[in-house]
Amino acid sequence: MSPNISTFAKKLEHTNMQKIIVITGASSGFGKATAQLLSQQGHTVYGLCRRALEDKTIHYLQCDVRNRSQVAAAVEKIVGEQGRVDVLVNNAGMGIGGALELATEEEIDLQMGTNFMGCVNMCQAVLPYMRKQRSGKIINLSSIGGLMGLPYQGFYSASKFAIEGFTEALAAEVTRFGIRVCMVEPGDFATGFTGSRRNSQPSLEDADYGPVFKNTLAIIEKEENGGLQPEVLARRIAKLVEMKRPPLRNVVANLEQWLSTVIKRILSGNQMVAILRDYYKS
Repeated sequence: MSPNISTFAKKLEHTNMQKIIVITGASSGFGKATAQLLSQQGHTVYGLCRRALEDKTIHYLQCDVRNRSQVAAAVEKIVGEQGRVDVLVNNAGMGIGGALELATEEEIDLQMGTNFMGCVNMCQAVLPYMRKQRSGKIINLSSIGGLMGLPYQGFYSASKFAIEGFTEALAAEVTRFGIRVCMVEPGDFATGFTGSRRNSQPSLEDADYGPVFKNTLAIIEKEENGGLQPEVLARRIAKLVEMKRPPLRNVVANLEQWLSTVIKRILSGNQMVAILRDYYKS
């Protein structure tokens, strides 16, 4: 075998080799679809979720990403069994709907703790191992709601805006260790996220906010229920897993929503707020 062919064969073998992949929020929606697809592709997949699950192809571990001790124990167990972590997909998330003014401290802590601090906890747990092995990939789930503030989903947007800044800074810090960091920004998808959203009762009952919030919520739910299927996002994540240098930002949405992210970069802040107010009838 010639040197060139031998080098190509080694690169091909490395590209196609089985990876040790950790996915949070893997019990449903994006996480489950992604875990199933990557497992089918021959990777070893560990799915972290809050409830105990059993599956013949996915190694499920019970773990609340808000709990740093549970996160550390889960990652230590995975490294103990496999010797490494090649890819982390930070997917765990939830949504709380309601007026920002009326959000309770408990709701804010739950929203930010799950979506943002859960991502931070997982990254801080795997990074020491990735630095030691001088390789790895972290894929953080943001949202189009992390590119523009969505009315009556304000703290959800805030948690995703936080992921945007965190991911960009993290990429700048760890690329020199051979670790690649990127994020995926989904638009509306038809998943269980819609049905599990927690809506603020004080917001629904408030004389000023209630009627508008109900109208906006109806628009949001209609868009989500008519959105793309989670398998679409799973396929994009699977491509990012295989890419040597994935783009930092990856919008996955229908054409209209993708265009909205382009328009956001062109218009003034006031113009974008006016468009959002009109679209969501807020």
